[in-house]
Amino acid sequence: MEDNILQAVDEQRLLDTAKALIAVPSPTLDAGAVADALAAILAEEGFAVERPQADWPQAPAVVARFDSGQPGRVLQFDGHLDTVHLPFVPPKVENGHLYGSGSSDMKGGIAAFVEALRALRDVGALTKGAVLLTAHDHHEAPWGDRRQLLALIREGFVGDGVLLPEYLGDALPIAGRGMAVFSVEVERDGAPVHEGLRPAGLPDVIAAGAEVVLRLNALNEHLRERTAPHVGSDTLFIGRIEGGQIYNQVPVQCRVEGTRRWVAAGSGAAARREMEDLLADVAAASGTRIRLADWNMPGDAFAVDQNSPLVGAFQSAHEQVTGAPLPLGGKPFIDDGNVFMAAGIEALTHGPCAMGAHTTDEQVPVAELVRVAKVYALTAQTFC
Repeated sequence: MEDNILQAVDEQRLLDTAKALIAVPSPTLDAGAVADALAAILAEEGFAVERPQADWPQAPAVVARFDSGQPGRVLQFDGHLDTVHLPFVPPKVENGHLYGSGSSDMKGGIAAFVEALRALRDVGALTKGAVLLTAHDHHEAPWGDRRQLLALIREGFVGDGVLLPEYLGDALPIAGRGMAVFSVEVERDGAPVHEGLRPAGLPDVIAAGAEVVLRLNALNEHLRERTAPHVGSDTLFIGRIEGGQIYNQVPVQCRVEGTRRWVAAGSGAAARREMEDLLADVAAASGTRIRLADWNMPGDAFAVDQNSPLVGAFQSAHEQVTGAPLPLGGKPFIDDGNVFMAAGIEALTHGPCAMGAHTTDEQVPVAELVRVAKVYALTAQTFC
């Protein structure tokens, strides 16, 4: 049966699906048209399709089911249809690579999901359980806030295990860090003033902001002592600092932005308190007002059971397709798998080894799309 499934994956059919999805621009918060296109493709293939609004009526989600009619587990294929806000690039295939907006993140992967469903159907390989495909908008930050996925989970559109086609193909991430995106605001009373007219004792928001940076960098060195297998350590990263309007004006505000990541689930609240205490110390010493203006947590840390049925089914499928199981590793970023894991639903991220995500040069090898479609289909057959 496994050989029949592998032979049933049709490269051209997969490519046609991917190109049809990529051809529809779908920046985050505006993925309605591509959701309609995906729903039409699935309906034409005979799959049962639902369109729950899931807290985003502007672009109802897509839910498709392929049910064996027999008891068993449900494997969920989940992906986001929205893309980052960059100039649209239409699809093309050249030198064995598929190009275009969303080709790597992640319309190519969703097309591989659809092809896996077709292969399972065409050879009658799903003898128990079911496969649930969900696709949605509202993923890419800073435009989206994952509200549609959260609503789908609340409304019960979930499986017993989840596969996500993010562009991680060389290791199986069984652990990941939690993350918060933060903004610190440093302020003083009064109005901006020319540096030559600066009153004595006027608080310096730039100096206070610099001290915040130094203190946060020192904290980051301490955080490196908090480690976990596969994911490394806690970190604190500063990616932006800004203040003032021109070179010789004493400003009233400075802003510091970055990320705080942690390895132990449930550490977000403690990490926030730790930062707020540090900021209070700097404020008291500098005579400025300093506050944590933003603390956005897109996902918590997680760890997957290496001996779970989902991991076992995936590794067996990967070995059948490629000749070897994947090495275990950590997830370097936050994705929707963190959301599923926080809801108590085991999720694995595995997609094509693609390139150029979040750029205008997205591309994915066609052979990689075929490979992951085969892995997805065989995983479903074993897991369900």
